[in-house]
This record gives sequence, C-alpha cells and structure tokens, in this order.
Amino acid sequence: MPTTNDHGQQVGDEVAGWSPRDLPRPTLLEGRYVRLEPLGGSHAEPLHASLCGPEDAPLWTYRTAEPPTDVAEMARLVAAHAGDTDTVTWAIVPEGRSAEGLATFMRIDPDHGQVEVAGVLFARTLQRTRAATEAIHLFLRYAFEDLGYRRVEWKCDSLNEPSRRAAQRLGFTYEGRFRQHLVVKGRNRDTDWFSVTDTEWPEVRAAHEAWLDPANFEADGTQRAPLARRPGPTPGP
Repeated sequence: MPTTNDHGQQVGDEVAGWSPRDLPRPTLLEGRYVRLEPLGGSHAEPLHASLCGPEDAPLWTYRTAEPPTDVAEMARLVAAHAGDTDTVTWAIVPEGRSAEGLATFMRIDPDHGQVEVAGVLFARTLQRTRAATEAIHLFLRYAFEDLGYRRVEWKCDSLNEPSRRAAQRLGFTYEGRFRQHLVVKGRNRDTDWFSVTDTEWPEVRAAHEAWLDPANFEADGTQRAPLARRPGPTPGP
C-alpha cells in the first residue's frame, strides 16, 4: 500500500535494505527432469536436429530469425548468443537426451532486480513435458533465490496463443498489451507482458513443485492433477 511523504504525496513502500543484485552468470542449473546448460558450440548439432526439421518451421513463426538451414548456420547462431555480454542463454537438455531447446535471460536490470526470460524455444519433443515446465521453474528459482531479483518478465507476440497460455499456466500474471511494439519479419507485433514478482514466487514455486512431484504422474506419464493456475486478468483477443 502507498504511504504519504512529508509533502502530502503518496509514495510507494520502502524496499528495506535494497541494494543492486548480481548479474546472472552462465552456470549449470539442474532439476529432476532437465538441465539448463550454458549455451556453447557443442549444442549446435543437437539443436539443429531437434528444432530445424521441415516439420519444425512453425516453431520459428514468432521469432525474429528464420530456422538455420544447416548445422554451420546454427553454430553461428549459437556463437552469437553465447558471445552476447548483455544476455545469458541456456540450452535446455532433458534427462538422458541432448539439447532440445533454448531460453535467454535478457533485459537484465540488476539495479532494480528485474530480468526477462525470453526467446523460449522448445522442440516438439520437449513441449508439454515435465522437463519443459521444470526448465522455466529453474529460471525463476535462479532469479529469485540465487540472485535475489524482485521481478521476472515474460513477453510474447499477442497472437502467439501457446506462449500466452504457457505464461499463465506457469504462474505469470498478465499486465497488459504494448500496441505496435515491434516490427518482426516485416509485420506488426503487439506484445503481451506478463510477470512474476518475488512476493508471488513462494506460491508459484509451491504449485510448480506439487505438479512436478513424481507422485503427480501415473505410470504412463499422465498427470493426476493439472498445474494450478493463479487467478488474474486474462489477455484480450
């Protein structure tokens, strides 16, 4: 709740003991079903195999780049991500398999404790799996618990319905739509914004952990209970 200063103006609550946080580092993040490995050259071949087949073209519709045509082009894309000092990118590696996805921390603001998990790209074999859910859980856990950040953002094309649904399923709250935000591949992009804050994280974490518990799954992998979705506003059409 806002408070009133000596001038009779409303001001936000004091953030006691706040100091700038550390930058994220390319460090290994491990869960029960997945590892997030700092992106490197060894990931180029498996990423090309899992993300760039003829049937994978729809995965790239809402991305700024087209799918690499060969391993060498994927290697150049990997090198560009790995060499970008303003972001940190991880390869998503399900247990017992090779890299099947990517995600990046970008728009990193340690002074104010906020970061965006962006560029999330799951192979078709990774989508709708425990590994996919746990990957985002690991990103959030790293930001809130290891780095002490106050806010993690998720943004997507307003027409990217699977990404919008994923954000809300994972506990992000819809905050609004930035109209005519970007021009991507020559087309207008309106961008929907979502976030999780540090005060919401304990509830979100508990929901994730309950869903990810092996006891929540039948022997054939079918979930017994869905991941509880936090109440909140819903994106418009």
